[in-house]
Parts: sequence; structure tokens; C-alpha cells
Amino acid sequence: RDVSRLCQAKHSRDTSRHNMVGSSAMEPENAPHQRSIPLWRNPNFLLLWSGQMVSLTGTGISQLAYPLLTLTLTHSPAQAGFVGALRGLSFIVLSLPAGALVDRWNRKQVMIICDIGRGLAMASIPVAFLIGHLTIAQLYVTTLLEGSLFTFFTAAETAILPHIVAREQIGAAVSQNEATISFTLLVGPLLGGVLYGIARLLPFLADAISYGVSAISLVLIRTTMQKETMENKEQSTATNLWMEIGEGLHWLWQQPLIRYLALLTGYVNMILVSAELVVIVIAQQQHASSAFIGVIFAIGGIGSVVGAALSAPVQKILRVGQIAIITIWLITLFWSLFAVAVNPFLLAIIFACFTLVGPIYNVMQYSYRVIQIPDELQGRVNSSYRLVSVGLQPLGYALTGVLLQRFGPLITLLVFAVGLLVLAVVTTANSHIRHAHTSML
Repeated sequence: RDVSRLCQAKHSRDTSRHNMVGSSAMEPENAPHQRSIPLWRNPNFLLLWSGQMVSLTGTGISQLAYPLLTLTLTHSPAQAGFVGALRGLSFIVLSLPAGALVDRWNRKQVMIICDIGRGLAMASIPVAFLIGHLTIAQLYVTTLLEGSLFTFFTAAETAILPHIVAREQIGAAVSQNEATISFTLLVGPLLGGVLYGIARLLPFLADAISYGVSAISLVLIRTTMQKETMENKEQSTATNLWMEIGEGLHWLWQQPLIRYLALLTGYVNMILVSAELVVIVIAQQQHASSAFIGVIFAIGGIGSVVGAALSAPVQKILRVGQIAIITIWLITLFWSLFAVAVNPFLLAIIFACFTLVGPIYNVMQYSYRVIQIPDELQGRVNSSYRLVSVGLQPLGYALTGVLLQRFGPLITLLVFAVGLLVLAVVTTANSHIRHAHTSML
């Protein structure tokens, strides 16, 4: 989730040495300033971080179980792709208004309500399973609801980070969150495969509980999460809402580097989510058990952990543009190597190499934009950015499912590899990327 994927959320860098490029790289004058204390002594950051670690572990557990359960119910990779696509579809529809609304509403309350709602949605799956009425239609509804609430949650979560930590610690906080995501990618799928093998309801029950833990951690945070609650600033109207959305879109459009990064991130995210379904189908064709599929994803999680650990030193050596160019070529290479994964063990190794690259890229683009965006525009601009960067995910899920069902893994890999190759060439030739000398550290 974008990933947030979520939270999609999510490396040590000293922004006092942050050499900006052009006017778009100037630090917002009205950015919040927190007193700098070590992250591990910041109780609010620890609460947010620990709550999200539990929640993301639950997500990793259920996200492996979703396609497995869908394939069990329907025996259709296309249906599994559509279930994943629905989550992204809700993000596309709600992303822009969610960003504007969380800039108006109390961000903390929004996140708590979203966690409670997602927990209840996940809990409905084991309940329906126990009474013998679980259907593919319920999976559609559940993933649509969970995706809708995720959209509001992630818009608020990204916006609160400058209020939780000092600006010079944003890079370190993002790095810590990315490492957490990588850890959950290691632990979550492994637990998901084991729990699914024991009982199909257990992964979803675990995810429901994890949302409850996250909600409790948010309740305990004691800090203001925005400069002012815009509820008292003006009455919300549809006209004002769309004007505010327009402000976020206009700001993003005026930043050529961030604008291109949004497009690049969109295709990268589509490839990352498509890889999960491709790996599952390849592994099943090689007669891997659900538990071993969990092991494959856990090994992929190791790659993510290594990538997160490398992100800070890499960004001390390379600039934003260099990281973007190198990572897109590496993603293209490792995606193509899936075609030669002749057994589950080789598949796991290639998957680990593939997942290693993502955190390095994501830390760069996430940190860069959070530092640039003014606080009062955080929700709107980040939602506009994510509309582009996450908007291709539903297409990726759906197209991957259809291609896998009709043509198999090899043709699916070839179709996306062509797109990756074109994007790698375009990125290398893009002047804004090539001349982006901004150091993140």
C-alpha cells in the first residue's frame, strides 16, 4: 500500500546541508519547526512508528492471503487481479478530495476513524467464513472499503510527519519508516502463508487486530498534527473544496522534477504490485505450497530490508537524478530476470534482488517531496502526487491478472518489460532528472 502503499508511509539526512535546485527547492517559509530530539527519545514518533509497524505487519499478512483466498474461491488469476485493482480504484476516486479534507479536518481523528473502520472491514471476512457465507462479492466490498479508508489515512499520515519530528529529522524518520515497511514485508508474508495454511480466516483476523493496535497508538500521541484545524477557518463547500484541490494540483504542476517523479513512481509502483501476483502464479505453477510462497515473499522482504539499510549511504553518494536513473534500470533488469526463474528457489533470489531496489527509490522521492511541500498544502499536494503515482496500480493489478490468465507469466513479463525499457530510456534522457543535483543529505 503507497504503500503507501501504504503507510504505502515511510533515513538519516541533514537538511541543513540540503542544497536545493531552483526556486522549487526552497524550504517552505511556513513549515512547522519541532525541537530536535533523537527519534528514539521522541515518544510521539515512537507511538506512531510502533503502531504502524504492527499495522503494516497485519497488512503484509492479509495481502498475501487476499490473492490466495481469491484463487481458492474462483480459481481465476483475473479475479485475483480485480480484487487488488478495486483497492487502487478507490484511491483514484477519493485521493484528491481526501487530501483537501484532511487539510481541513483534525488529522489525528481521521486516522483513528480510518483504523477502526479498516479493522471492522477485515474482521467481516473471518466472520463470514465461520458462518459459511464468504463470497467473492464480499472480498470486492471489503477491499473497496479498506482502500477508501486507506486513502484518507495515508493523506493524513504523510501530512503529520513534520509535526511529529524536526524538519532536519524528516529524512531519518522516512528512512526508519521504510525500514519498518521492509521488515513487515519480511515478516508479514511469512506469517500470512503459515496462518493461511492453518486456517484461511487467520490472516484477516490478524490484520483486524493490527488496525486496533494502530488506533490505540494514535490515541496516545500528544501533539498538534497541523498548524490549525481548518474546520474553524471556513465552512466546507463543494466550491471551496475544488478550489483547494486546484491549489494542490497547481503547486505540483509548477514543480517539474517532482511532477516527473510522480509519473515515474506511478509506473514503478504498478510494476511492484504486479510482481506480487506474477510471483504467486509462477510459484503455483512450480507446485510451491502456500507456506513456501510465504517464504518467497519473506525472502523478498529481506531484499527490502537490505534496500532500506542502503538507502541512506546511497543518498550520501548519489543525487536525486542519479538515484532515479539507476533504480529504474535495475528494476527493468530484475523484472526481466523473472522469466528465467525455473524453480521456486531461484524465483525467491530474483524477487529479493527486485525488492531491494524499491526502498532506495522510495526513500528518495518521499523525503524530497515532503521537505518541499508547504504544511498547509501537505494533504492536497501529496494526494495529487499519489493520484498519479498510485493511479496506475489498479490498471497494473487488472492487466496483470488478465495477461496471466490468458497468456501466462512469460507474455505478462514481456509486456511490462517493454514499458519499463521505454521508461528507463525516457528517464535517462529527461533534462530535469539528469540535472537534478539536489543532495538529500
